[in-house]
Amino acid sequence: MPASEKGVTVGVLALQGAFQEHIARFASLNASSFTPRVRAIAVRRPEQLEQCDGLVLPGGESTAISLGLHNAQLTEPLRAWIAEGKPVWGTCAGMIMLAAIATGGKRGGQELLGGLDLQVGRNGFGSQVCSFEADVVFPMMGNQEYPGVFIRAPVVEKLLGDAVPQREAAAALTTSPNSLSVSVCPASALTLPRPPIEVLGWLPASAVPSVVAPDFTHTAGSAAIHGAHPPRDAHVVAVRQGRLMATSFHPELTGDTRLHAYFVREIILPSL
Repeated sequence: MPASEKGVTVGVLALQGAFQEHIARFASLNASSFTPRVRAIAVRRPEQLEQCDGLVLPGGESTAISLGLHNAQLTEPLRAWIAEGKPVWGTCAGMIMLAAIATGGKRGGQELLGGLDLQVGRNGFGSQVCSFEADVVFPMMGNQEYPGVFIRAPVVEKLLGDAVPQREAAAALTTSPNSLSVSVCPASALTLPRPPIEVLGWLPASAVPSVVAPDFTHTAGSAAIHGAHPPRDAHVVAVRQGRLMATSFHPELTGDTRLHAYFVREIILPSL
């Protein structure tokens, strides 16, 4: 039976963060004419992950999520899931977990899953009191804007053209007493052939004038921009690399389900 008829199962990591809201957004797709039918489940154990066609890593606190994965014995199963090319969508803290390199973390760093050729800065848009809402530009939606909720959101600092040497350089920094806030994914997460990272959406610079956006066209070692081409001074806040997707904001905290629908139709269904 085709997946479009039997439906799909989307797991939402439920160790910490806004997992219930994601489950509710996927469930709301079934109240419309959306196909296939979506079954969203909470994932807290490896055997629950095995039931899923796709997985969401929700927003929350990335260090707490990393510790929760370790305690639930989910870190290595998730790394294997990503290495096998299965669909994953990371939102906010989930983007940090999927990044190759994360800066601005706590002393000693944190474990990353890796998978995305991306360097992000934790809390790059500011602390909790600096949280804000702003419209995100999504060319794949016909340039229709998407309501972005940014809560201690990560900033995309680099699109990594060749993530292996840049990861190695970042890993060397972690041994320096002055650079303990750098975290890197395992080297094995970058050894498999990967499609280029693509830009899906961005935030105009005018939305957060207090934060300077990187110029991806001139950043040393950054990737050529694939997918949509943002203005030079825009903040990239949504990316895709093969079957991995990440957004630095919280789509689950709005009533807009277009990104949830996109994840199911454009990333999960083609993988089945």
